[in-house]
Amino acid sequence: MNDYGALRDYLVRQKQDELVLSFEQIEEIIGAALPRAAHRASWWDSLRSPDIQMPQREACLAAGFVATRMPDGQSVRFRKQKSDRRR
Repeated sequence: MNDYGALRDYLVRQKQDELVLSFEQIEEIIGAALPRAAHRASWWDSLRSPDIQMPQREACLAAGFVATRMPDGQSVRFRKQKSDRRR
């Protein structure tokens, strides 16, 4: 199992509201290969099946981002959640 804490930490440091990372970039951030399941859109969908704990989704949400796999099947869009504004 990969440690997605590094992805969470990376996202927390981002200033922009939206960014796209390739699978290769994500692998560099986490220091490991993504599983084949990462190619499925549902694996990244932060809002789908919230009762099922998945470490990559929890890392994104903990950083305040929602993840969506891009149509190219090789990258992920991360968007800051607007509902949880902190001062």
